This record gives sequence, C-alpha cells and structure tokens, in this order.
Amino acid sequence: MENVIVPYDFTERADCAVKHAAHIARNMKAEVILLHIVKKEDQSAEAAQKLEGVVAQFAQDENCQVRYIVREGSIFTTINEVVAEQNSTLVVMGTHGMKGIQKITGSWALKVIVGCHVPYLIVQKDPEYADPMKILFPVDYKIESKEKLKWLPVLSYISKIKVVLFGQQGNGPMYDNPTRANMNFCKHYLEDQNIDCTTEWVDEKGSFLEQSLKHCEENKMDLIMITTTRNIAFHDYLLGAYEQTVISNSAGIPVLVVNPRSDAKLVYSNF
Repeated sequence: MENVIVPYDFTERADCAVKHAAHIARNMKAEVILLHIVKKEDQSAEAAQKLEGVVAQFAQDENCQVRYIVREGSIFTTINEVVAEQNSTLVVMGTHGMKGIQKITGSWALKVIVGCHVPYLIVQKDPEYADPMKILFPVDYKIESKEKLKWLPVLSYISKIKVVLFGQQGNGPMYDNPTRANMNFCKHYLEDQNIDCTTEWVDEKGSFLEQSLKHCEENKMDLIMITTTRNIAFHDYLLGAYEQTVISNSAGIPVLVVNPRSDAKLVYSNF
C-alpha cells in the first residue's frame, strides 16, 4: 500500500475519517493524503494555508505521514481522478448519512463511490476496532460476492481479523443453490489464506439487507463489506439502492464498499 486518500472538508466527519485512515496507514506503512476540493481555483491558496496546520497536527497526533492536495473540481469526479493519479489503494470517507433531498436523489457518498477501481471505507464515528476485528461478509447468489474476497488479506495485515460469512436460505433453489456455492467458495478461499472465518445462515425470508444489518448490530461487528450494484442508474438512487441504507446505517458501523469489476463473471466463472 502506498497511500490512503481522505476527502477532507474541515468537518468532524472528515476528522473521523483521517483517524481511520491513520490507523490503516500505520500498519501498512503508507501515507495519508488529505484531498480538499475547491469550486474555484482562486480558493486554493486559502485552503492550502489552512491545511498546513491540519496536516501538521494530524501527523503529530496520529504518528503517521500526512500530506495534502488541493484540487479544483467536483467531489463526484475529482476524488477518483486523484485516486488514479496517486496510485492510491483505498479511500476513507466520512459521511453524515442521508438527509433531506439526498433521500430522493441518493446518498452523496454512494454517488462518489460508484465507478472507482479501489474500495471506499465509509465511516461515521471514530475508530473503535476490537481485537480481533470482527467483519461481516454478506454472501448472496450473485457472482460479485466473491469480488470482496481479495481485500480480506489486506485487512488481515492491518489487524487480526475474524470473518463471519453470512448467508440467507429459504428463497428457492434458483437463489439458494448459487448462494451455497458462493459460500463454499468464500470459505475455502479464506481457509487457504489462513484467515479465521465462520459461516452463519439466516432462514428467514425477507430483506437480506435488514438481516445483515441486524446481525451486525446484535453482534457488535466492527466492519461490514458490500459490493455496489452493477451499472447503478438514476432509478436505483430514486428507489433507494441497498448500498445507501448500509453506508448510512443507524449503528454507525464502518462499511467497506467494493465496486465489481466489469469482467467479474468471466473471472469467477472458472471457479
């Protein structure tokens, strides 16, 4: 890992994101980059002056390398452009959840995330990771469930982890059979990686999302991992894509969001 990007707007949520990023960077020997986006170029000098003090304070408090970038643009495009430019491995972003008009047009966080080739860690409060860090890994019938797997070995370098592979049965063979196949694949992969994991099933019909979040809250999970909806469109935001509910969950559980690669079906169909 070379660096972790934190979109920074001088708010408490952004400060919270920096603390999470610093925790990761210390363990991965990476640096933290605070990215501040301005609407007009003539705002850059003032922002840079403010960031000088912020960076110095975080470097001292968090004991890690921190620098900043000021860029003119939009959060919906510029963050991912800088991620590619800096060869970043991860983006850590604070969110306030969905409020007001965002409930109709979709979470700002989700709109930023979609399309990026690296994961986003979405956080709402300061780090409180247990040892081992408990991670909920929802497994459904979609082949994209496997896309999250490659990030678990990375997380295992950050801290000791315990993964709960969580699945739902009772929706009929069309869904249950591929879910079981994905669950077995994930279990064998983690065992090969010597990562501690258990499998848990819920037999209740209904929303798998609600069951996953309920399990997280009841078992005090430290992190939940999800993949975004492939080819997400405006109507998904309008109707409420499931990712929106997860990343703004009421318990404030951090969420690692992975975008599925365009060739996922080709890659994973061989396994």
